[in-house]
Amino acid sequence: MKEKPFCLPDDNYDTLPSPRQQKEKILKENLPFWDKLTAQDLELIYNHSTLVKFHKGLRINAGDENCVGVIIITKGALSTSLLSDEGREIVLFKLYKGDICVLSSSCIMEPITFDVNIEVDEDMEGLVINSDAYKKLCDSNVYVDCFTYKLVAENFSSVMWAIHQILFMRFDKRLAVFLVDEAARTGSNIINLTHEQIAKYTGSAREVVSRMLKRFAEDNIVNLSRGEIQIVNKRALLDIIDM
Repeated sequence: MKEKPFCLPDDNYDTLPSPRQQKEKILKENLPFWDKLTAQDLELIYNHSTLVKFHKGLRINAGDENCVGVIIITKGALSTSLLSDEGREIVLFKLYKGDICVLSSSCIMEPITFDVNIEVDEDMEGLVINSDAYKKLCDSNVYVDCFTYKLVAENFSSVMWAIHQILFMRFDKRLAVFLVDEAARTGSNIINLTHEQIAKYTGSAREVVSRMLKRFAEDNIVNLSRGEIQIVNKRALLDIIDM
């Protein structure tokens, strides 16, 4: 029976073999403070980190009850969101290969007094550094501490951009920005997302998304099919963004 590195549902993660060399490769490629770590720091990370696979749909709560740790993403994607008491969910930002999720270890950062939901958007592989071990690194190594707060500041900037879009940007423009950005990220003009998923990512309601996509389709900007949106006139989307 495999030992769980932390408390997550049995059917939503796999623990991978954890050879030191594989951990070292991930850490060296993704941590800019790598050359500032002492031999003691390195042993702490090696002994308190786990190679994992997170399956799509897994929700990782970042509160005190389930402070998973710092996640380095080597494949796949995570999204961070806020959930209202009424059940409305707003995605604040997404993280992809090469990104580091520190909000999954927010319990060790006193200035962060709110909880976010973290969900696996695409089957993900990566390395998780235990929260307590990472806090020891932050306390003993100023380079780790500065890097961590820089990441938090970048996350805050992304949150402010999301709020700005929701509060001050017309929805047609917001949707156009999302479609163009998603096409650029995937390298394809075909977006395989449902209207419900897009509503979550744009901070709107599914009915609003469906209505605006229907208008885009009537204007020959996109073609719609079940679970798929094809951009046929990217120039028109860019014009909407520039309006």
